[in-house]
Amino acid sequence: MSEQKESSVLFSLKELMNLEEDRIKQEEDTRAAQAAAAERARLDAERQAREAEEARIRAEEERRRSEESRAREEATRLDAIRQGEVERARVDAEQRARMEAMASQQKHEAQLAAINQDKSKTKLRNILIAGAIAVVAIGSVSGVLIKKNLDEAEAREVAAKAEAARQKGEAEKLKAQIEESEKRQSALNQQLASAKDEATRLALQKQLDEEQEKSKQLKRGGGGARPAAGGGDKPKAACNCTPGDPLCSCL
Repeated sequence: MSEQKESSVLFSLKELMNLEEDRIKQEEDTRAAQAAAAERARLDAERQAREAEEARIRAEEERRRSEESRAREEATRLDAIRQGEVERARVDAEQRARMEAMASQQKHEAQLAAINQDKSKTKLRNILIAGAIAVVAIGSVSGVLIKKNLDEAEAREVAAKAEAARQKGEAEKLKAQIEESEKRQSALNQQLASAKDEATRLALQKQLDEEQEKSKQLKRGGGGARPAAGGGDKPKAACNCTPGDPLCSCL
C-alpha cells in the first residue's frame, strides 16, 4: 500500500514538473514572439521613414523641374512677343513711307500733267520740278531716319535681353544657395536632436544659428540690389528725328 502511495506522489511531482516546464516554455515563446514583433515594427517604421523621405525628395525635384520649365516657357513667350512688336513697328514704318512716297508721286504727276496742258506756265513747271526733287530728297532722309530708329530699337531690345538673362542667372544662383542652406539647416537640426553631450549641442546650435542668419541674408537678396553697370544715367543724345515720326526714340 505504501509503495502505491509513493508511486502516486512521484507521478504527481512529475506532472507538476512537466506543467512548470510547459509554462516556462510558453513564457519564453511569448517573449520571443513579442521581441520578433517589436523588431518587425521597428524595421517597418524605418522603411516607412525612408520611403517618405524619398517621396519628399522626388516631389521637390519634380516641383523644381516644373518651375524651371514654366520659367523657360514664359521667357520664350515674352521674347516672341517682343520680336513680334519690333517686326510690326518695322512693317508699319515701311508701309507709311511707301504710302507717303506714292502720294507725293501722284501729286507730282498731277502737277506735271497740268503744266503740260499749259506750256505758258514754264516757270511754275520748273518750281514743281524743284519741289519734286526736294520731296525725293526728303523721302531719302526719312528712310535713313526710319532705319536709324529701327536699329536703335533693336539695340535696346538686345540690351534688355542681356539684362533679363543676367537677372535670371543671379536669381537661379541665389535660389540654389538658399536651398543648400536649408538642407544644411535640416541636417544640423537632425544632428542636434541626436547629440549626446552639452558641448556637441552648443557647437551644433552655433552652426545652426550661423546658417539661419546666412539664409536670412540670402533671402533678403544678398545685401541689396547691385548697381546697374556703368553707374548713373547716360546723357541724352541729340534728337535728329523727322517731326511727327511715330518711331522717334526722342519721345
